[in-house]
Amino acid sequence: MKKIEALIKKGDCLEVLKKFADDSFDLIVTSPPYVDSRADTYGGIKPSEYVAWFLKRTEAFSRVLKPTGTFILNIKERVVNGERSTYVLELILEMKKQGWLWTEEFIWHKKNCHPGKWPNRFRDAWERCLQFNLNKKFKMNQESVMVPMGNWAKTRLKTLGKNDVIRFDSQVKSGFGKNISNWVGREMAYPSNVLHMATETGNKNHSATFPKSLPEWFIKLFTDEGDWVLDPFAGSGTTCEVSQKLKRNSVGIEILAEYVTLAASKVTTCEYPERKMRSSLHHENLSL
Repeated sequence: MKKIEALIKKGDCLEVLKKFADDSFDLIVTSPPYVDSRADTYGGIKPSEYVAWFLKRTEAFSRVLKPTGTFILNIKERVVNGERSTYVLELILEMKKQGWLWTEEFIWHKKNCHPGKWPNRFRDAWERCLQFNLNKKFKMNQESVMVPMGNWAKTRLKTLGKNDVIRFDSQVKSGFGKNISNWVGREMAYPSNVLHMATETGNKNHSATFPKSLPEWFIKLFTDEGDWVLDPFAGSGTTCEVSQKLKRNSVGIEILAEYVTLAASKVTTCEYPERKMRSSLHHENLSL
């Protein structure tokens, strides 16, 4: 069995990815710096400049992503002058012009979010996880993320009405209201696109670590063992750490030296620093 590789690269992903071959990765999953956020760490990017800044990088992502691959973007709007900025929506539209398909939108519900309010709104308890693809046919292992049926199987399926059985065969063929009688007696079901996951608090080494369960869910869904995962904004290396646990190869790119060191410390097979990485990139889809 081939060794699972976890490569941590220092630099701007826009420059680092130039060293990688086309069609290198099966999945890109990342959470980039948000607008005007962590200015002391990443410099901050203004809402008016964010789309142009990010589009240069999504162009690079489209080159290194396999035709059957998926790009998951964890991103959040920012409230400016009392209203939500539209830069996320603008980015989606511009990425579509770039050739991306906006296939799905997952909502990450932060189920342990602490309370808070502002004069005209309440605290967000959710973030977007946008799914983009280059083609309509892509790798997706839906069975890998099935969830227990729970009490729903004992209550809702216990007394099925006529509409529960026949409405899935409506004239519009909308796909809503599938024949739930097919699920009688089953223990597992497919999840929805709302992911109920707690944030991981108390991390003093990085100001915006997302929970391991978030990249883990997408890695299971969109890759197989031995596939390659890319996190172009690796931060503390959570994606690479989880990828290794799931027997996926990974590359994490991070611009700050202290986070590169932190990320490298989390993966046991990581070949770091840079001079030791070159020999490990002779994979059939990766080259310098």
